[in-house]
Amino acid sequence: MFAAVAAHVQDLVLADTDAEGLLAAVAGHAATALGTPECGLWCGISLARPKKPLVVVGSDPRARLLMLLEGRNGDGPGVDADRSGAGVLSPDLSLEERWPDYAGAARRQGIASVLCLPLQLDDDATGLVSIYSRRRDGFADGGFERAEGFVAQASKGLTLALRMTKLRETRDGMSAAMKSRTVIDLATGAIMAQNKCDQDSAFRVLLNASNSRNLKLRDVAGAVITSVAGEGRVITYFDE
Repeated sequence: MFAAVAAHVQDLVLADTDAEGLLAAVAGHAATALGTPECGLWCGISLARPKKPLVVVGSDPRARLLMLLEGRNGDGPGVDADRSGAGVLSPDLSLEERWPDYAGAARRQGIASVLCLPLQLDDDATGLVSIYSRRRDGFADGGFERAEGFVAQASKGLTLALRMTKLRETRDGMSAAMKSRTVIDLATGAIMAQNKCDQDSAFRVLLNASNSRNLKLRDVAGAVITSVAGEGRVITYFDE
């Protein structure tokens, strides 16, 4: 039923959509695909990755606020779902006793029931989909199963998207490192020619200057090249 979700996510990645835009598109798609004219839904999605800012989006601003509230208080259905790795359903928040503060805040936003499902991503990333209904038992009559199906397909698309993003970041990092290496090698060669010294000695000159001036080694190397060859851009050629 939701097989197109993964393909839609992949299309967004190919269009260079960032993580926030990607998740926002999925959240909006979920709210539309899972909701009905009689029972509108909101959807919030969070994504946590090592060394990356936490991303929290919502198909409605109130969905995002409720997810942020959970994160701040450390209590709620999403927190429980994240900890357990299993879906958490509250069919009637007016009767909810597990998270009274959260239930009260959600009800004040007009939410009557909520379903939270973890995204199945790679080991170094965690994500959560929270779906909010303005109707009690908003996930009855197959609604829970439909939401699970959607999240399963979204997980596949997002897993591939995150892998592609990681590969792209690795490539960009390697490219930047190669460019820095070129500048440093050229500066080392210039110092060798000027001082009539070997490569190790020339590199130590650069390193000492970098440490004493509290500058990046690449910047010191760039200054050396400029002093020798004048202003100009050093270009590194390589095949990707």
